Amino acid sequence: MKRTIRARKAVERMRPYYPPLEGRFGKVRLDFNENPLGCSPAVRRALAKLGADAISMYPEQGSVRAKMAKALGVRTGELLLTNGTDEALHLLVQTFVDAGERVLLAEPTYAMYRFYAELAGARIETLRYGAASEIPMPAILAALRRRPRLFFLANPNSPTGHLASYAQLRRILKAAPRTIIVVDEAYHEFSDMTVLPWLRRYGNLVVTRTFSKAAGMAGLRLGCIFAQEGLAAQMRKAQSPYPVNVAALAAAEAALGDRAFIARTIRETRRGRAHLERGLARLGIRYFPSAGNFVLAQFGERAGEIVTALAKQRVLVRDRSSDFGGEGYVRITLGTTRQARRFLRELERILPRKPIPRTFR
Repeated sequence: MKRTIRARKAVERMRPYYPPLEGRFGKVRLDFNENPLGCSPAVRRALAKLGADAISMYPEQGSVRAKMAKALGVRTGELLLTNGTDEALHLLVQTFVDAGERVLLAEPTYAMYRFYAELAGARIETLRYGAASEIPMPAILAALRRRPRLFFLANPNSPTGHLASYAQLRRILKAAPRTIIVVDEAYHEFSDMTVLPWLRRYGNLVVTRTFSKAAGMAGLRLGCIFAQEGLAAQMRKAQSPYPVNVAALAAAEAALGDRAFIARTIRETRRGRAHLERGLARLGIRYFPSAGNFVLAQFGERAGEIVTALAKQRVLVRDRSSDFGGEGYVRITLGTTRQARRFLRELERILPRKPIPRTFR
């Protein structure tokens, strides 16, 4: 009888994470919050210029880090580049959390916070967003008094779209000087809000960002960590020497120089949001106000059926029912106005066969 070599106990206890399905290319992708406009033309030109020498060398990121730091108003030593935000989250846990130490989450939220904490063998303390998707402030402040090692907070949060206020974030940071507060700003361009200027004011603040959303570079995997230089130096010790590939570095430099593309993305996202929200309201479908490039809607018990029917028409949205105990929630990425029209048109074709109860208010 063959014996299977066992993984670490922390790995055996983990729930598997299922990444996006194959076969999404060429469809109306409103399921993973990618940029429907693609990436900046400047990014494509920079990638086309990559020569054989650059590709055959190990990547050199120093000059790109310096330019990015200057553009964002931070010191070079306060910035780390990572292989997507996922590596940033992994690096934070690997650097600061020992097995058995506590990590605080407010769920539903980005699944990889829990994933990397579980992988490290951390004890996870979970709070819940409220019925109206509001942040559970009293519970957070009470939990922070128990001094967890890390608290992950996406702002805006996905899938709820909720945006914590500056006042709430100040209270959190002041309440937990010995807890690292990780503010994930993956969607900050769409919210007009950032705590990056607070970096030198709060020694327990870490900010993460990504080039996957507004910059349209999800396929290149580029993220950032911002922290005071002492914290950043500790993370740099735990990071692999070449975390970011040469194509991502060239693309990042080009993206930083094309602010007009980001502005266009934000304008198009806001137009798409207005059109989508009007359409959902007209159909009597409840949705939640969002500060990100997506909207969370409540479709009830037919959510899975509707998601499947839309996929057959090549329109992809994300069923997030499992995050809410099977209550029928669907997250819809804010694409272009044209894509929003297509989504609503296909949705109307599905609904008349068996109407959804009108729960919008």
